[in-house]
Amino acid sequence: MDAAPLPDLASLDREALLALLHAHQEELRSLVASHEDELRSLETELETHRQTLSQQDEELRSSSEQIEHLKLIIEKLKRRMFGVKSEKIVVQLEQLELHLEELESSQAEMEAAIDRVTPAAEPKTRSRRKPLPEHLPREVVSHAFHGDSCPDCGGQLRQFGEDVSEQLEYIPDSFKVIRHVRPKFTCNGCDRVVEAPAPSRPIERGLAGPGLLAHVLVSKFGDHLPLYRQSEIYARQGVEIERSTLAGWVGGASELLSPLVDAIQKHVLAGDKLHADDTPIPVLAPGSGKTRTARLWTYVRDDRPAGEDTAPAVWFTYSEDRKGEHPRQHLKSFKGGLQADAYAGFHHLYGDGAIYEVACWAHARRKFHEIHAIHASPTTTEALARISALYGIEDEIRGKPADLRLTIRQARARPLLDDLRKWMEKALRSLSRKSETAGAIRYALSRWRALTRYAHDGRLEIDNSAAERALRAVALGRKNYLFVGSDCGGERAAAIYSLIGSAKLNGLDPELYLRTVLTEIADHPISRINELLPWNLAKSLQTHSSQAA
Repeated sequence: MDAAPLPDLASLDREALLALLHAHQEELRSLVASHEDELRSLETELETHRQTLSQQDEELRSSSEQIEHLKLIIEKLKRRMFGVKSEKIVVQLEQLELHLEELESSQAEMEAAIDRVTPAAEPKTRSRRKPLPEHLPREVVSHAFHGDSCPDCGGQLRQFGEDVSEQLEYIPDSFKVIRHVRPKFTCNGCDRVVEAPAPSRPIERGLAGPGLLAHVLVSKFGDHLPLYRQSEIYARQGVEIERSTLAGWVGGASELLSPLVDAIQKHVLAGDKLHADDTPIPVLAPGSGKTRTARLWTYVRDDRPAGEDTAPAVWFTYSEDRKGEHPRQHLKSFKGGLQADAYAGFHHLYGDGAIYEVACWAHARRKFHEIHAIHASPTTTEALARISALYGIEDEIRGKPADLRLTIRQARARPLLDDLRKWMEKALRSLSRKSETAGAIRYALSRWRALTRYAHDGRLEIDNSAAERALRAVALGRKNYLFVGSDCGGERAAAIYSLIGSAKLNGLDPELYLRTVLTEIADHPISRINELLPWNLAKSLQTHSSQAA
């Protein structure tokens, strides 16, 4: 705000001049105080940033020390293995290899995040890398400078050399090297050197192309091949890539892809119906050689069975244990029907009515089926037949509009449910309270309101199969890699599972999807996020296919 104009000083007496002087002194004091407050605020903010960077540096140092320690232990174990067949040593070595893999990926991810916030003034000094094998085929891509004249003075350009860099790329079942060639021109008028800008890479100064990165990620999280095994596979093809290099690629790619995972989370939780489930995942406890049990949670949004065209998606997240506080935190913004099992950790979510329980008939049916498979009885046979009739109705109306589904359920499923409840109550009175069949009936009757809620809302499903299907990939992985190496590794797995699972739900090949995303996102990390979401990219690819046809 502009200061008020000074009055005619010659017309003022001594007292008026003193009053004017005092007024300006007060104004100056106020201005100085305001600037001092602002300076203190900026100093406080600067100190906070310094503390954050110091903490991150300390974490990186600690991670580096752990990595070096693990490398030393691994080398010792490898020496002990020489000439000795010991299954215990082999298992211990694989555990340490996996833990080291996770630490190196976490370190790379943290470094990428720090570089994104506070980019270094000068490029980091990197160890000299081996030249790429000469036997690999080369594809030369030229990046010519657009224009015939010097940008500075308009003089004519003449080529005097070129910059050449190589990038290792992967195409299905083979490697190739893409040689990026940028002709260099010098101006005849002012000697300025010009050339096309260097093509961006998913990981800055990284050797891996987007196709190779996508293959490594899908092999690890989709096909469940740990990085040290991938390294061995690539070596058989004549390409030596250290496990630590692969781990760095995984960490860097995870950091690059994190905005997409955040966008998927927001999309999934924005619906009014959600499928939820969780599964145990062993996590290696450092130093003990043992594992502890953590959890992977999955939340699925899929409204296609109710005839809606909202894009399906799945969001995975990780927690160190199975406490109920985790789903409470995950679903703090969600409102609507939660289709889930009878896990007690979900129960506190239903208190205020913002989230209401929709139970799963597949769980109820499974309890009867497990008894029937061991010792079939007329009661289990009848129960399975009645539940099967409910599923028969669902098969007919899957994909139909919600209002039509509701009409048919009210007319056909609701009478069957009423009869089933009466039959269960009658059967329960004739069974021993200790029998397994009685327990299966009590399970269904105690959750009857939640089990029958689907019959009163055409948007809801009869069971929670959507979430169970999403967790199958985790179950398959658990058989292969047995455990994850750290909590950071669990969080990273959840993120990539989200991308792979959402790509599959939208009819995309996960590796092709990640290759496309990693190709595009390096140039436009923020502005392209929306169009690179699986469902939007699927629509774009369909449009291009129809135009080409």
